[in-house]
Amino acid sequence: MKIRELRTKRTKLGADARAIMQEAEDAGRSMTPEEEIKFDKLMDERDGVDKTIERAERLEDDDRNDDIENDDKPNGGRGGDAAMGALRAYVLGGRSVLTDAQARALNAGHDPEGGFLVAPQQFVQDLLKGMDDMVVMRGLATVHQLKTAESLGVPTMDSDLNDADWTSELETGTQDDGIRFGKRELRPHPLAKRVKLSRKLLRNAVLNPETLVRQRMEYKFGVTAEKAYMTGDGNQKPLGLFTPSPSGIPTSRDLDISTSGTGFVNGPSGSSADDLITAKYTLKGGYHRNARWLFNKMMIGAVRKLKDGEGNYIWKAGISDDQGDKILDLPFVMSDFAPATFGDGDYVGMLGDFSYYWIAEALTFEVQRLNELYAEKNQVGFIGRQEADAMPVLAEAFVRLQSNDVV
Repeated sequence: MKIRELRTKRTKLGADARAIMQEAEDAGRSMTPEEEIKFDKLMDERDGVDKTIERAERLEDDDRNDDIENDDKPNGGRGGDAAMGALRAYVLGGRSVLTDAQARALNAGHDPEGGFLVAPQQFVQDLLKGMDDMVVMRGLATVHQLKTAESLGVPTMDSDLNDADWTSELETGTQDDGIRFGKRELRPHPLAKRVKLSRKLLRNAVLNPETLVRQRMEYKFGVTAEKAYMTGDGNQKPLGLFTPSPSGIPTSRDLDISTSGTGFVNGPSGSSADDLITAKYTLKGGYHRNARWLFNKMMIGAVRKLKDGEGNYIWKAGISDDQGDKILDLPFVMSDFAPATFGDGDYVGMLGDFSYYWIAEALTFEVQRLNELYAEKNQVGFIGRQEADAMPVLAEAFVRLQSNDVV
């Protein structure tokens, strides 16, 4: 289906969902259980179309960029074919089938027996693009690729100056020595994932064997990284957004949101909608331009049904293809690995400018082929190894929502 047709379908699904909500609003009531089921079904389908459009647009951009790059390179920009061909031979047959030229194309790593080879840059770039499609945070965060340095220092202001002084033309104000700078450090940590494929699949698959390996690693690395970006404890792994820490987002950036233990609430004892409004204006206005709500998909389903004090739904459907759905006029993103429980004291979501979540990655990506470990089951194993770290670098760019059971 073409992108234009997908956008048309997306618009219709949004209009149908909005019509259900509008009918309830016009009647001065909440949606009935039957309407909620139909509404949720339409929105789930619309979310799926959104993801398909995003992937299709990314493919178009990649094709366009490849065409531009190929026009600027001799022989159609096929200089990477030797490395990719060597990787294909290695995936199919292991180190022993590589010629000396193919081994050099892969820049043999530290294992003289050929257990480790450095994957070609094209393979790594395609894998990282695939990870961006599968998970949320890497596409929103600031990603630093470390070519030579072992770590990335992040300057922080531990204490600030006092306010300026009103003074005369010839005076300079009082001296203030209060400003103090600190430094956080992002140090890429090893990350490894294992993939198994049958020998028959490698021989007979329509896709190139390196593509099969890459697609499985996209999922494995993407899921592992996204979990850490959400809830990692910072110990030899990223420091997550939902992990309270003085080095990331402290508890001072937490804001209570009224819940019932099983969901958000609207009632005399507390209003989740009012708490979301408070969260929006707790975040400084300078961050609103790039700010997004972050929730688990289950939480989004609950937020879509919340009303403000005037009885209006705080969720609004996008009015055009280039303007997505919003909550209190701010866009939102969903992650399957964001918190999904309403226990008292649990985190349920957040609002923030996620460009202030920094990811540091070492460029080298190693692939190891396990020839004998799974031979009994006629399978071949592959281990991918990468190094990465991540953390929030500016606490005030985030407001984290914490469940407060009021019912």
